[in-house]
Amino acid sequence: MSASPHVLGVIPARGGSKSIPLKNIRPLNGMPLLAFTIRAATQSRFLDRCVVSTDHPDIAAAARAHGAEVIERPAELATDQAPTEGALLQVLDVLGRQGYRPEYVVTLEPTSPFRTAALIDRCVATAIGQQDIDCVLTVTETRKCYGRLVGGRFEYLFPDQPRRRQERQPLYEESSTVYVTRTTALERDRSVLGRSRVGVVVTDAREALDINEPLDFLIAEAVLAQRRLEEQHG
Repeated sequence: MSASPHVLGVIPARGGSKSIPLKNIRPLNGMPLLAFTIRAATQSRFLDRCVVSTDHPDIAAAARAHGAEVIERPAELATDQAPTEGALLQVLDVLGRQGYRPEYVVTLEPTSPFRTAALIDRCVATAIGQQDIDCVLTVTETRKCYGRLVGGRFEYLFPDQPRRRQERQPLYEESSTVYVTRTTALERDRSVLGRSRVGVVVTDAREALDINEPLDFLIAEAVLAQRRLEEQHG
């Protein structure tokens, strides 16, 4: 592998959000939600190209206004049932016909406004440094007690955990903040995870905040307000 592999960032931003119409360009602190991810991607040391994949003209216009390259996504790849991988592979096909082929594809969902360029770079560096994996993904730590309902009763997935939260062994949940996938694995398996061992980067819950519901926007606005307050007071 070359010292500086080509690394492509893809921001999948379809227009068909049901919970929040046109969620990806809804204003957050006066900026389209999508713009936060574009900014982090363009500040990355590793991404040599970043594109927004969308089926909606308003999202395309917002993406271009904030300096992103846009690849139009066919309608059949933008339905509720269409997997993100279909859009990623279509981007690879379009760019391949232009003579560009990356060694890694970095999937950046536009619903994570607090994702930093530093986190993207940590993930890419981890992928490059571990040649025996297909993917690196982000996770967050949790010490919650999980279970399932069986016959109307709650059964713990991990029985006999301590009642005190700080005494429990940490669990980790996939955060969907960053996925770095080897291109050959994405094409072979049509999955951002590939099929071999998956690498991991642990991030904090605030950076991994994922906006899916109206309440999430209120939480994000509160986080930004707190940040401004902290900056004002040093």
